[in-house]
Amino acid sequence: MQIARPYAQALFDLAKDDKSVEKVEKGLDAVGRLADESGDFARFLRSPVIRAEDKAVALERVLKEAKVDGTVANFLRVVAANGRLFALPATIKAFRELAATARGEISAEVTSATPLSAAQLKTLAETLKEKVGKTVTLKEHVDPSLIGGLVVKVGSRMIDSSLKTKLAAMKVAMKEVG
Repeated sequence: MQIARPYAQALFDLAKDDKSVEKVEKGLDAVGRLADESGDFARFLRSPVIRAEDKAVALERVLKEAKVDGTVANFLRVVAANGRLFALPATIKAFRELAATARGEISAEVTSATPLSAAQLKTLAETLKEKVGKTVTLKEHVDPSLIGGLVVKVGSRMIDSSLKTKLAAMKVAMKEVG
C-alpha cells in the first residue's frame, strides 16, 4: 500500500533519532497483534463508515487499555486524525522492514501445516542465512490446508515445498498423460 510507506518512514526516522527503534517496533507489534487477534478492532481500522473523529475517540480507549504510550501512541493519534487507520497494518509491516534493514536483517514468511518447533525455526533461519547472506527474521503462519511441507517467502522469492502444491502438480501431470 503506497500510503503506508511515508508514514512508516516518518515514524522510523523519528524513532531512529530518539534511539527508540526497538521500543517503537515492540509497541507496533503489540498493536498489530491486537488487530490480528480482534476481528472487531481490525474491522474498526478498515471501516470507511466510522468518522475519523469517532475513530480518534475510540482509539484513545484502545491505547489506554492496551497500555500503548509514547511515540507509538502519538503516531497512532496522528494517523487517526488524518483518517488513515485503514493503512495501519501495512504501515506496521513497512516499519518492520525498515527496522530489519537497518539491523542488516531480512524477513521471511514461513507457512507450515502445523506449528514449527523452536529447533525447526532455528534450523530454517540458519539455512536461509547461508543462502541470502543476512540474518533472517522469520514470521510464522500456520495453514493446515498445506497438508505438509513449507512455503517460504523471502523478499520476492518464494519456495513452495508443500504437499498441497506437489499433489496439485501431480494432478495436472496425470491429466496431461490420461
